[in-house]
Amino acid sequence: MAIALACALQAQSWQDRWPRLPDSDPTKETTVRLPGGKKQSEEILKAEHEKSLAEVKKLRQLAEDLEDELVKNDRHVLSLSALKKTEEIEKLAKRIRNRIRK
Repeated sequence: MAIALACALQAQSWQDRWPRLPDSDPTKETTVRLPGGKKQSEEILKAEHEKSLAEVKKLRQLAEDLEDELVKNDRHVLSLSALKKTEEIEKLAKRIRNRIRK
């Protein structure tokens, strides 16, 4: 019984020293509105979607350019420009994937 009372007093003194943060409930969503009345989070998602679409178009163009270059090249050696295009394709794909995962 004395141990329980000591623990309760210790917990109370701990709470007195460390005040609670106001409304730190992660389930509550605070909505920030933009001057036009739209939600900021929706506008961010919309902008990220548009950015992803633009990068997908660029990715497609790079892939087509790479394919054309490989078809034209009759040797079995990859050119430096083709290698750079593959690296750029990889970077774009990772950026798009990371943005979609958010």
